[in-house]
Amino acid sequence: MIIRETDDSFIMIKQHDHAYVSGETIKHINHNLLHSDQFFDDFVYASHQHDRSWIGLDDTPVWNDGKQIPFTFSDYPLLPKLAFYQIGLNEIEEVNLYATLLCSLHFCSFFAKSKDPHCLQFLQDEASRQQKIRKQLPELDEALLTQHFQLLQLSDNLSLYFCLNEPGVGKENEHPWFKDGFKNTESFHSRNQKLKARWVNEHEVTLDDYPFETDFQVTLPYKKVDKAAIRQIGIAEAYGESQLEKHTIFIRK
Repeated sequence: MIIRETDDSFIMIKQHDHAYVSGETIKHINHNLLHSDQFFDDFVYASHQHDRSWIGLDDTPVWNDGKQIPFTFSDYPLLPKLAFYQIGLNEIEEVNLYATLLCSLHFCSFFAKSKDPHCLQFLQDEASRQQKIRKQLPELDEALLTQHFQLLQLSDNLSLYFCLNEPGVGKENEHPWFKDGFKNTESFHSRNQKLKARWVNEHEVTLDDYPFETDFQVTLPYKKVDKAAIRQIGIAEAYGESQLEKHTIFIRK
């Protein structure tokens, strides 16, 4: 679950919904930026599906007693998260090998510096999966794969930008992850800089060097869960009784 706290509520967004927005964003990428159009549909599928591992975990939110907020994607307990990561990758692998390779690389990047034995085992298991998939894709272009991986991360981060920031927020008050731009995006910027997003108003976002072919819009589903209701009936029931709302965002040059 992606969480943004306000004075009286938690804005709660399911990871799989965020990932769908991610895919809807990146399918508009300017094809002139790509090495080739090979595997493009597979890459967009990976963006849409990269957080399907969270479908089961986000079905019922869990309260974090230590922080007095619901557990988020960044602090969710490690072992169930790793287990569901592999479940999700197994499900993607049944449908699309190239997307699985991209999503596996994406998940592994989270633990690249970890010393935890469970993370190291996850990395080992995924290295075996990646090696097996590479053998099944003899036409694989590693340079294009790297570019797709960077664009998957861009799509993920741009969607998170929509989720974690209050709509319309000034650049100086943005979530700290995004103030200095999106990582690994220099090759998609005409001046070899990190791409930076900016809220124009509460429904419009622009980027300093526009990497998309056209203007477009996305719709982000969320629930606004009242803190008083959580205290009265608990996080799971309060979330279940909260109305699903939608926020439309226009991405414009």
